Amino acid sequence: MSTVGVVNESDAALRRMGWSAAFDDAWERLGRPGSPARVTRLDRGWSTAARSLDEASGLAEPVRLRNIGADVAVGDWIVPSDDGERVEHVLERTSAFTRRASFDGMRAVSHTLAANIDVVFLVHALGMQPSPRRLERELVLAFDSGADPVVVLTKTDLVDDAEPARAALAAVALGVPVLLASGVTGEGVEALRDAAAGNRTLAFLGSSGVGKSTLINALVGDAVQATSEVREGDQRGRHTTVGAILVPMPGEGWMVDTPGVRAVSLWLSGAGIERAFTDVFDLTDHCRFRDCKHDQEPGCAVRQAIADGELDPVRLTALEALIVEESALEDEQRAREKAGDRRAKDRRRPEVAEFDGMRD
Repeated sequence: MSTVGVVNESDAALRRMGWSAAFDDAWERLGRPGSPARVTRLDRGWSTAARSLDEASGLAEPVRLRNIGADVAVGDWIVPSDDGERVEHVLERTSAFTRRASFDGMRAVSHTLAANIDVVFLVHALGMQPSPRRLERELVLAFDSGADPVVVLTKTDLVDDAEPARAALAAVALGVPVLLASGVTGEGVEALRDAAAGNRTLAFLGSSGVGKSTLINALVGDAVQATSEVREGDQRGRHTTVGAILVPMPGEGWMVDTPGVRAVSLWLSGAGIERAFTDVFDLTDHCRFRDCKHDQEPGCAVRQAIADGELDPVRLTALEALIVEESALEDEQRAREKAGDRRAKDRRRPEVAEFDGMRD
């Protein structure tokens, strides 16, 4: 990192916060304005941001700024305005975990859950029915985010044999690590902690009740997240985290905890779908026809793999459903952009004085 701008102990403080050469370059392109800080939480139009571990830990007063006109997410690096009242700049992100907004009427609007993540833990729980279809969606989001996905199966203390559930998810994860962990017994916690080496940032994504907050408490060594009892019978938990927050880890590293996400709604995919379904896309390269629909066409390698028992037909059905969903979202976004263009054009249209039939 350059010695221009942030220097000496301030430089070290930012590195502890997860600052890297990529952010130094982004700041350089802006002309190195102000003092960068990292967003640790959001509250309805406000960002809380920290410039040091003390500020992030509550030992010193953090920065609190208005998000006026700024697209800000937890984990972002921002630069305050000169008066310290609002976010002036958001540094270019190295990654962003983005999905479609979940509230009604905003389907064509994106919602960034967290930014500048290095590793995304996709958390599922033993004691619940494995959900390969949900994991497929999470993998698409994770690959598109730019972070490295890792699947974590929690609550190993609840079952005698975790292997069937692990194998079911590994069959979908296709080379992505699938780890076993328990926040209660501590099993697997050190393997998760190792992912934060070098002050990297970890994010946890999973539905309510899968044990994310318990794992975070085990990693941090302090109950920073309120955990709640899981209702007996259906193993579903209450939403114990109401907003994403950035939490410092002992020694080095950071983690972002997100609220339990019931619906994993895709945003516009880059290569996420292709990477999450490499087994199917590798087969399509061997179809006789380039535009093969994998239906009744002769020489379809995908259908042949299904017939030979080498590909689960549910994988093809799931892939086709995600492609249809993404196509519909693209149509909605185009319609929204056109409507916005029309409104902007109407606002620019000059008023024409009504002719009253009189001449000078």
